[in-house]
Amino acid sequence: MSEDHPEPDRIEGAPHPRNTRRLIGQTRAEAAFLQAFTGKHLHHGWLITGPRGVGKATLAWKTARFLLATPEDDGGMFAPPPPESLDIPDAHPVSHRMAALTESRLFLLRRPYDDKAARLKHDITVDEVRKMKSFFSLSAADGGRRVAIIDSVDEMNPSAANALLKLLEEPPPRVTLLMISHQPAKLLPTIRSRCRELRLGALTPEDLSDALTQAGGDVAPEDRTALAELAGGSVGEAFRMSNLDGLKLYDNMVSLFVTLPRLDRPRALTLAEKTAGKGAEPQFDLIVTLLDLFLARLARAGTLQALPPEAARGEGDLIARLSPTPAHAREWADAAQHLGLRARRGRAVNLDPAALLMDMLLHINETAAKLA
Repeated sequence: MSEDHPEPDRIEGAPHPRNTRRLIGQTRAEAAFLQAFTGKHLHHGWLITGPRGVGKATLAWKTARFLLATPEDDGGMFAPPPPESLDIPDAHPVSHRMAALTESRLFLLRRPYDDKAARLKHDITVDEVRKMKSFFSLSAADGGRRVAIIDSVDEMNPSAANALLKLLEEPPPRVTLLMISHQPAKLLPTIRSRCRELRLGALTPEDLSDALTQAGGDVAPEDRTALAELAGGSVGEAFRMSNLDGLKLYDNMVSLFVTLPRLDRPRALTLAEKTAGKGAEPQFDLIVTLLDLFLARLARAGTLQALPPEAARGEGDLIARLSPTPAHAREWADAAQHLGLRARRGRAVNLDPAALLMDMLLHINETAAKLA
């Protein structure tokens, strides 16, 4: 992929996972892979799963760097001691080559760039999987290990997924496939059954703050809990929210909802109009995401009869008022299931984004009035 083309596996404004050397908050997954390696139970296919933005790609690149830089144990008297971590020094030649995408024993499989359409393709095609199979059919220059990173396997079309399955059924010798999946339940069961899973969890507020700082973002200590709540422990989502001032936006949204069930319509219209105009698509998507999240928090609090940590000033009192019982929670869960989906479908057919958001806000007001 040319340097002029966007990388499909990179968050805009953040360093690529191959340049993120420290994996934060996922020591259990690292230890599980290292135990398999040192115990000589290295599986040929690894499915790295978990929510978006928690370090899956960083772990894949760290693991690939480790596999390609660590000498193989021949069982001789002078064999090196077992490694105690997956860390490889920055000065190692493999580290340099991987950072420059010139490592000859590594294959990176991701959505290709369509030169005719001047954009990234929507999925990984079977042609890309065939290129990977051809790569593995060649002998490694030093006869050592070869590694492929697939980011992400969720983006494969059916033909590509079937081609990958054949590769997993008859894996080439000394090859390790590191497959990233955000939604493993949607993969072919036969693909999942032929892989060992490494599941990564959501980051704690402290880990999320450290990971965001490492990626070039910043978060004040007092905002850590709020950002972790809204981002679901995902540094990728936290980075997006920080770039679009998501914490302030959610705070304004909660302040607006304090007026429910007598919605302050002028303020609601001001919020909706933030998505009007060219280039406002990211703002629309973020506002719909935050509305979905608010509704889900209402539903969860009423069901569990417990308030979540506040993500905005006054949110706790507001949630307690709007969703005090499981019966209230069911109404909010129904709204959460339909409103955001309807808005996104409307946007996909080029309906006015401000009108779509205003429609969401009015339906939320109607639900609050019904439950009052």
